[in-house]
Amino acid sequence: MIFRLATRRDLPAMVALLSNPDEDVLVDPLTVEVGEAYLRAFEAVDADPRNELLVLDEGDGTVLGCLQLTYIPGLGRRGIERALIEAVRVRADRRGAGLGRALLTEAIARARTRGCGLVQLTSGKRRTDAHRFYDALGFVASHEGFKLPL
Repeated sequence: MIFRLATRRDLPAMVALLSNPDEDVLVDPLTVEVGEAYLRAFEAVDADPRNELLVLDEGDGTVLGCLQLTYIPGLGRRGIERALIEAVRVRADRRGAGLGRALLTEAIARARTRGCGLVQLTSGKRRTDAHRFYDALGFVASHEGFKLPL
């Protein structure tokens, strides 16, 4: 297995992972419609040097997991850069084998190498298994998050 930056050909597999409301069901990437909005979003993220779409590849091009890593400069915490991890997913049929841990460990290592002083993420309140997973990796639920759909 290898970690690499996502390419446009990975988009159907990533959309299959991210757009499925039932995360425990495996969706065949060949059945996924990758519309113009997904293509625009991918191209924007891919072109932005402060963003990385990271995939865990079986070694044959099969995407087993993905996440987005965004580097955020800021004045808080004495001007440290922070890394935001979003859209973390591992294929339903491959969970429990340490792939999520490996994916997050790689993302954290990339943030460290870049000089970030903090890694943060959010997770839906009902995703209790994910919360236990993040806690086991050393993340602390230190803040209450708020969102405002526009």
